[in-house]
Amino acid sequence: MNITLIGTGNMGSALAKQLTRAGHAVRITARDPAKAQALAAANPGAVAATPADALAGSNVVIVATGYADAVPALRSLGSLAGKVVIDITNPLTADFMGLTLGYDTSAAEEIAKALPEAEVVKAFNTLFAQVLADGPQFADGQVAPAFFAGDSERAKQTAKALIESLGFTPVDAGPLKNARYLEPLAALNIYLGYGAGLGTAIAPTWISKA
Repeated sequence: MNITLIGTGNMGSALAKQLTRAGHAVRITARDPAKAQALAAANPGAVAATPADALAGSNVVIVATGYADAVPALRSLGSLAGKVVIDITNPLTADFMGLTLGYDTSAAEEIAKALPEAEVVKAFNTLFAQVLADGPQFADGQVAPAFFAGDSERAKQTAKALIESLGFTPVDAGPLKNARYLEPLAALNIYLGYGAGLGTAIAPTWISKA
């Protein structure tokens, strides 16, 4: 796929690594052009781009900024009509131990409201950057799941294919409003990783007797 990646933080860096490793063409843009250039240089198959040029040829946009910066960053790209926007953000409080939104809306829904021309899908938000960077394999042959939710079937299928290309197990979590549950799940994962001291090499999953 041709992908525009917004953000060069821990999550953006992890995704740049895995996306280029999987053979995707990645255009990286960020508030700091030097950071975008450095991340692109570290990942063959990626190029740095200004916001004005970042959409060139891309059919997928991944927003890997903080939630508060997501809509301005997406708007800086220009028209997103017909684009699949993958939102990986979580609306975290300043101490990372809570959410600023929850239950009656979500970061994903608010982004979709602000950018109605885009096809927004929630994905990757329940995974730590370390897990994304290291890859999906866990102990005893386990594979980390990546949940995705959206109202556009095309966007969901795009997210599913992207998740599969990175080796994670895609789990369809339903419509976009279910991001109201995925974002608190991410907050619980963050608490377990940092607050409870389990570390960042963990990921939420469901088990089945079948």
